[in-house]
Amino acid sequence: MTPHPRDLILKFILTAEDGVLSARDAVSACALFGIRENSVRVALVRLAAAGMIEAAGRGAYCLGANAADLAEDVRDWRSAEARIGSWHGGWIVAHCAGLGRTDRAQLRRRERALELLGFRELERELFVRPDNLVGGVAMVRERLIKLGLEPSAAVFLATEFDPVRESRARALWDGKALNRAYRKTAEKLGKWLTRVDAMEVDAAARESFLLGSAAIRQLVYDPLLPEPLVNPQERHAFIEVLLRYDDVGHAIWRSLRASPLAGPSTDTTERHLHH
Repeated sequence: MTPHPRDLILKFILTAEDGVLSARDAVSACALFGIRENSVRVALVRLAAAGMIEAAGRGAYCLGANAADLAEDVRDWRSAEARIGSWHGGWIVAHCAGLGRTDRAQLRRRERALELLGFRELERELFVRPDNLVGGVAMVRERLIKLGLEPSAAVFLATEFDPVRESRARALWDGKALNRAYRKTAEKLGKWLTRVDAMEVDAAARESFLLGSAAIRQLVYDPLLPEPLVNPQERHAFIEVLLRYDDVGHAIWRSLRASPLAGPSTDTTERHLHH
């Protein structure tokens, strides 16, 4: 499946060391995925019109104001484990009753914010997650609001649920499914790492981007649950192989830039490529 040039451009900018992508580099990179130059330039124009990117000099772009939250979330994935603290049984609660559901765009922002922070709906408009993130409820409240939750929402710490609600809260996440997903992705990435040296460099570059993008998305949306809701060792193994995979992917893009297959390019192209 060919990725959309819009998604590729945003990913390239997100991982650029200087946060800047030239139109030339965007065209060269997207060409590896069979995307025509005209499609890339149309995507650049539309992203700029939507405020997702903005000019950063002649023929170059950086992220726009409307992509700031996306940038922070994606760049944070490498330090995901460092955000996980101990759990003493408390729950962070987001009470969303009375916020309204008629503004569909705002509703989507609210739902996305809650999903990114690992919340699930315990009762109507009452969302919870374990209180196991470094920074506690204050940090979670700040991030929720930054990501789109209305500031009027009540976000607070709750303890000592009644036994029925406690049991229901712990069952809101399918821990076994999360553990299986950790193992499956780690196995997939690990197998790719064992065969990558035998692959053609352009094919390896495409696969590293596509497989890595899916794995990173899995981690970005991971609820970062504590034990016993998930197996932290399974999650750690998944993250460790993903970090190795990402490093190898960057090396592949460097070798691609140096290869005759890459064609003309600037000396910064490789920084803009790979998830």
